Amino acid sequence: MYIDNKDLQNVSWEEIRRYRACELLERHWPQKYIGEALGVNQSTISNWAKKLKEGGKEALKIIPQKGPTPRLTEDQKKELPKFLEKGAEAYGFRGNFWTQKRVAVVIEKEFGVSYHYTTAGRIVREIGWSCQKPALRARQSNEEEIQDWKEHKWPELKKNQKKKKEQ
Repeated sequence: MYIDNKDLQNVSWEEIRRYRACELLERHWPQKYIGEALGVNQSTISNWAKKLKEGGKEALKIIPQKGPTPRLTEDQKKELPKFLEKGAEAYGFRGNFWTQKRVAVVIEKEFGVSYHYTTAGRIVREIGWSCQKPALRARQSNEEEIQDWKEHKWPELKKNQKKKKEQ
């Protein structure tokens, strides 16, 4: 037996599945049936059996994969709000609001680290800030005319559309 019941709390279900597959192989189960029972490919079972043969039980353990090393250190992340508090206009942007693209520019300028704007947005959320997407309005727009259209013209158009559908 590869694992004792007392060890079950310290082992992931993936490892248990690997151990179980190897136990069934030792009982001469066909790989096809082991794969069906455990929801894995036959080639995966062969790989596990090979690992067990070459490295023993330890070779079947799950090794967590490390991600890439962050380019912005934790100290730099803690320092970022200090720069954002200066406001966007302090960095030459028009309008005092932060967008993901603007934050990416500030990170590159202050720390020399280049990020895609979506990653900059994730970092901003990590530090408890949020970005704002500016509402785009034409400079020529007339708010009174827009409101009048919404209140009078649009309901009239909707009524006419209903009448057409009923006919």
